[in-house]
Amino acid sequence: MSDPLDVVRIDKWLWAARFFKTRALAAEAVSGGHVHVNGQRVKPARAVKVGDQLRITRNAEAWEVEVLGLNDRRRPATEAQALYRESEQSQARRTEEAEARRLARLAVPHTEHRPDRRDRRHIRRFIGKE
Repeated sequence: MSDPLDVVRIDKWLWAARFFKTRALAAEAVSGGHVHVNGQRVKPARAVKVGDQLRITRNAEAWEVEVLGLNDRRRPATEAQALYRESEQSQARRTEEAEARRLARLAVPHTEHRPDRRDRRHIRRFIGKE
């Protein structure tokens, strides 16, 4: 079979752990400063090893995880989840932020159509442009 891995490139690990859909997206996130290893900003070729602490930011979500296993191939989601452990604070913060985003989305009135002439007139009057 295959040898157990000691180190894996960060972009490969993020892709294998299913944080990003493609390795190119993972490399772009690492280059853009959205991934930190042990508190340090890194490059895509940086090797990660078991025990490293990662902070991963994608869109509005942020994860703080500890690397438990290494893999350079993308496997099923259940196997990918075994590669890391998310901290309790990170899980709680992500659920709170998701709930806040959901409530903010509900607070904004949803229209079924684009504003017509009458609606635009009302909008302009409301914001004081008329």
